[in-house]
Amino acid sequence: MDRRLRGPIAWMAANSVAANLAMLVLLVGGLMTALTIRQEVFPDFKLDVVTIQVPYPGASPADVEEGVVLALEEAIRGVDGIKKVTSTAAEDQATIYVELRASADPDKALSDIKSAVDAVTTLPKQAERPVVSLVVNRVEVISVILYGPDDPFLLREAAEVVRDRLLDDPLVEQVDLVGARPREVAIEVDRDTLRAYDLSLPELASLVGARAVQLSGGAVKTPGGEVLVRTDERRHRAREFRALPVLTTPEGVDVRLGEIARVRDAFEESDEVATFDGRPAIMLRVLRSGEHGPIEVAEAVRRVVRSVRPELPPAVEIATWVDWSRIYRERINLLLRNGVMGLVLVLVVLGMFLELRLAFWVTMGIPVSFLGAILLAPGFDVTINMISLFAFIVVLGMVVDDAIVVGENIYARRQQGMGLLRAAVEGTREVAVPVAFSIATTVAAFSPMFFVPGFSGKLFRVIPTVVISVLTISLLESVFVLPSHLAHLSRAPSSGWYAWVHRRQQRIATWLERFVEGRYGPFLRRALRWRYTTVATGVAILALFAGIVAGGHIPFRYMPNIDGDLVIANVEMPYGVSVEQARRVQQRLVEGARQAARSLGAEDQVQGIFALIGRTFIDDPGKARRGPPSAHEQNVQVFLVPQEERDFVASEFARAFRDAVGDLPGVESIRFKSDIGPTPGRPIHVTLRHADLDVLEAAARDLGAALARFAGVRDIDDGVAEGKPQLDLEVSEAGAALGLSAADLGAQVRG
Repeated sequence: MDRRLRGPIAWMAANSVAANLAMLVLLVGGLMTALTIRQEVFPDFKLDVVTIQVPYPGASPADVEEGVVLALEEAIRGVDGIKKVTSTAAEDQATIYVELRASADPDKALSDIKSAVDAVTTLPKQAERPVVSLVVNRVEVISVILYGPDDPFLLREAAEVVRDRLLDDPLVEQVDLVGARPREVAIEVDRDTLRAYDLSLPELASLVGARAVQLSGGAVKTPGGEVLVRTDERRHRAREFRALPVLTTPEGVDVRLGEIARVRDAFEESDEVATFDGRPAIMLRVLRSGEHGPIEVAEAVRRVVRSVRPELPPAVEIATWVDWSRIYRERINLLLRNGVMGLVLVLVVLGMFLELRLAFWVTMGIPVSFLGAILLAPGFDVTINMISLFAFIVVLGMVVDDAIVVGENIYARRQQGMGLLRAAVEGTREVAVPVAFSIATTVAAFSPMFFVPGFSGKLFRVIPTVVISVLTISLLESVFVLPSHLAHLSRAPSSGWYAWVHRRQQRIATWLERFVEGRYGPFLRRALRWRYTTVATGVAILALFAGIVAGGHIPFRYMPNIDGDLVIANVEMPYGVSVEQARRVQQRLVEGARQAARSLGAEDQVQGIFALIGRTFIDDPGKARRGPPSAHEQNVQVFLVPQEERDFVASEFARAFRDAVGDLPGVESIRFKSDIGPTPGRPIHVTLRHADLDVLEAAARDLGAALARFAGVRDIDDGVAEGKPQLDLEVSEAGAALGLSAADLGAQVRG
């Protein structure tokens, strides 16, 4: 064998079966993987964050800090792998936000933190059991809104029916209720009745708790087998509690709860109130979990909505809300359109200047590389989502560069009179090293994204994984598989349609060669002769564009603002505001949204306005809630028709919305959001520390005022929130003389 035809490139070029087998493995394996790979709107991953939440009903923030936060912070201080601990002491609840180091094992850290928390025995008796969990980035797929009736029981029952029907579908695994208060049985007794029976509220609560129980008594062995014994006195509804005996008079007469108290079915006292277009509403958020794709889940939800609509009471209306699967489907369609356009353009352009069959095999590098990357994706823990689809679109423009260089060089060797096999081998070897280095430079450019820490790192790592996988497979395909195909091409036929196409292609190729020799060649030689002028021109162009970038003419954003169909306003008011005050602000926001629609002439392009008092949708990934629902937080969502059906973008509506709302007196902060996708939080976040709370708050206010003077800085939250008014009680001398202690006073007031 000729020494020039030895080596792996020559072996693959001579063995077409091996090359075709490798190509088929990538194509068929990629297609099969594409049908089974997990699909999601955005990557679903565990964050390096552990939250500890401790409900402490009735406690003030100061009590929560002293009794819960400080004790738990001290307990977890020695756990390995902790990077930072951020705690929030709010009314009724403590939240500790533990950020782990990038090198830490999240599952082991979670176990160690749980053990440290469980070892704490000094928490207040009234505090509930701590809940320790690893934060997972769950992504919403679609939501369902029930609205209409003023009867909260009817609306809640309808929401429970719809939730059960959704969960009955095997494609739906997680549904969260928003704006639905938990049920409770309220027992109200007036003071005179309590005195008549010599009772206090804590004593009555203890009596009810001791009688309305469900306890297992174990098992009794009998000749017929074992019999389970259970005390079953548990109640669920107000009518069951009314018949509960709580006292027995000296005459032996049972006094039932309904005879001394008002017992009614109610909802837990909460500030959380939701409305849709001004009517009471409950939102059901369907989150993606398991292996089902967002398109399948959304279709299942819509199918359930259609089937359950006739079963709902006439006063209850149902509608789907914010279908994220539609955006996901549009991104897939964009990738497919770009892929088809890329295939056609590469095939046409190469077919015009080289040869149609050569252009076909070069073009095959696109599907081979993409399907090969999909085949490898599960091994790298990559799914098909908005981020990975973006990476595929990015790499689409570079994937065939190496194949074009190799194919053109092989074609040039054939034009010089070499045989097919020799031209394929020597043409590939000549450009293999520069092609490999061109791929290596791109790989080196994307590799630093693997080392981005935190939430952004987990999000961004998908991009270099996809890009490097596609480019690596493209390199291997162009160096080993493509030469084999080109080495076994027969000579172009002299008759038929292909001969007709080939003759015209040769005319275009001849014209291109004449242009290169007659126009481009002399210009290149002149540029090389005047090399200093050429270099100076390049430096001048570089300086020009550097000045454009430095002058702010090209804006910089950490995350791209992708226009969406949902405009959100998040409002925070001072702690302790009443629901009535919150409703007035909410009405102002809703009216501002309607005014913005009128100003843009888009009243018919607003699908609905969902308003929620009691919480905001947090834009800090993994950040735990600061406490139970409170009227100081509000959220208003305006859902627009799809972008192709309106003549304005969501950011324009957000600006009109902001202008229509104007300044809201008594509001701590207000934020408007119109783009989609995960966000790392606010663009500017400053943390201040000081031992004296008064000094810290004054510094925060001064910093907020200073930042407000910068153009373009808006929606500033200085982090200073006024708390609720507080009454501090002390035992007087007269009370102490009567034998009352501070514990007695506290227990009585708490009761």
